[in-house]
Amino acid sequence: MIAQTRCMEKSAGAAPTGTIRVLITKIGFDGHDRGSRIVASQLRDAGMEVIYTPPWQTLDAVVRIAMQEDVDVIGVSSLATDHLLLPELMQALQEAGMGAVQVFAGGIIPEQERPGLTSAGVRAVFGPGSCRQEIVDCALRLGRAAQERKNPS
Repeated sequence: MIAQTRCMEKSAGAAPTGTIRVLITKIGFDGHDRGSRIVASQLRDAGMEVIYTPPWQTLDAVVRIAMQEDVDVIGVSSLATDHLLLPELMQALQEAGMGAVQVFAGGIIPEQERPGLTSAGVRAVFGPGSCRQEIVDCALRLGRAAQERKNPS
C-alpha cells in the first residue's frame, strides 16, 4: 500500500489535446482477463476512451480493431507466454501503416524476456504490483506521442 500511495502522488501532467483512445486486449490463448479489465477501468476513469476486447484475439483481429477504432495506444495483457507474440504484433502494425500506434504490455512477463519486447518497439512493460498511476501516466504519455506522430504540427 505504501508503494501505491507514493505512485499516486505523481501527476499525470497536462491534459491531452484530444481524447486518447486505448485498445486493451489479450492475444493468443491466455484467457485470464481480470488484470486487463482492471487496467481498462483505470484508464477509463482517467478520462481515456477505452476499447476492450474479450480474450483470445488473433494478431490480425487486434490490428483490424485498432485501425477501425483509430486508437492511439494498445495495451496487451499476458499471464501466459502470449507476450512472445508482441514482436509479431509490432510488425503487423507497421505493415498496416499504423506505426504511430504505441504499445505497452503488462502481466506475468519474465524479466529476461522484456528486452526483446522493447527492442521490437513495445514502449513499456508492467509487471505484477505496478501502481495504477504509473500505468495511467504511461498511457497518457504514449497517447500524446501517438497523436503527435499521427498529426505533426
